[in-house]
Amino acid sequence: MRIMAAVLSVLLVAASPAATVDDLGWLAGDWASEADGRWTEESWAPARGGVMLGHSRSGRDEALREFEFLRIARGDDGALAYIAMPQGGAPVVFRLVRQEGTSATFENAAHDYPQRIAYVRGGDTLTATISAIDGSKPRSWSYRRR
Repeated sequence: MRIMAAVLSVLLVAASPAATVDDLGWLAGDWASEADGRWTEESWAPARGGVMLGHSRSGRDEALREFEFLRIARGDDGALAYIAMPQGGAPVVFRLVRQEGTSATFENAAHDYPQRIAYVRGGDTLTATISAIDGSKPRSWSYRRR
């Protein structure tokens, strides 16, 4: 019975279509987190032409500390990827490894940190978590939709 269930689950996974950029449309919008003078904002344009474009910025009071250009698109290997350009630098690619409903996880084990980027949306709240590939050293942001 266990073998039959395992075979069935493999067939279901193999038969399910690959995620598309449109499947991540729930990320679209303007998101903000503010506390104790610190702020972080992340914005995503709706999917169009097979791409979602975004940006993030963080600071304290009126001073900008960090920014990042973002996009979600098919990578060179055809897999869906989260492509980050911290401080406008060279792109770092994180492949989509899990997507279900309003959650998505991207990974790049070869990157120093973060190696995993996960998003979960519940209503008007978006939580972004970065970590090492094994889940250690997590850091999360909880955003509210603007």
